[in-house]
Amino acid sequence: MKVIAADSSAAILDQKFEPQSIVAAAAVLVNSPYREFSACLAEPIFADATKGYEVIVHEAELCRQLLGKVKADVVHLDMSLGARPLEQLSPIQFSNIRVSSKGRRHLLKILPRLRKIAGEVRQRYGVEVLAIGKESVPVRIAELTAGAHAILYTCDKALKENQTVLLGLPLKCQPRPAEKRIYLHSLIAAEHDIRGYAEDKKEILKKVNITEMLNPVARGFRALKITPRSRN
Repeated sequence: MKVIAADSSAAILDQKFEPQSIVAAAAVLVNSPYREFSACLAEPIFADATKGYEVIVHEAELCRQLLGKVKADVVHLDMSLGARPLEQLSPIQFSNIRVSSKGRRHLLKILPRLRKIAGEVRQRYGVEVLAIGKESVPVRIAELTAGAHAILYTCDKALKENQTVLLGLPLKCQPRPAEKRIYLHSLIAAEHDIRGYAEDKKEILKKVNITEMLNPVARGFRALKITPRSRN
């Protein structure tokens, strides 16, 4: 089964390690054995962290774009709604789904746009869009892939602004630089061979110093302190 999935991840943090903006979104095509992507679309978004629900619509749009380039059997979105087909979701069904009242309001706000995209995907490509969330391994790969790209985007931001930037990484993962790539490996025990990566075509990693640390206010999360080498 070929799966396209999308997620957004990594956040610019303030001095108190509070998230300010979500940095990157990525859609990925994942094939068996489901350890890393075989095709990818990633973008910097720097979206307001307080409106994270809005990025789900952008994630769905990225999946639609990727479907225009590669074939897949199903689409997974980072919405934990019982793996229901998105096109079939209705406001009435939300009453049977375990979600906070705030989360329900946010879902109702974006549902019409999501259903429209899901309908277009089904009609054009014959593929269903499922609200499966974190149960999906491809969604996790998309999260790690977005995080890897976020590292490069944040390095670029630090260089352009000539200042140190603090980046919060996704849950339980660790960056590992390689030849013109940055990998983000899962640290979850059952996911030791799952990873995402980004191509460092501009060799931007050579222009910054990166200090890895634990996030002191969010257990299980790590952060990167990114400083332009010109400031040292």
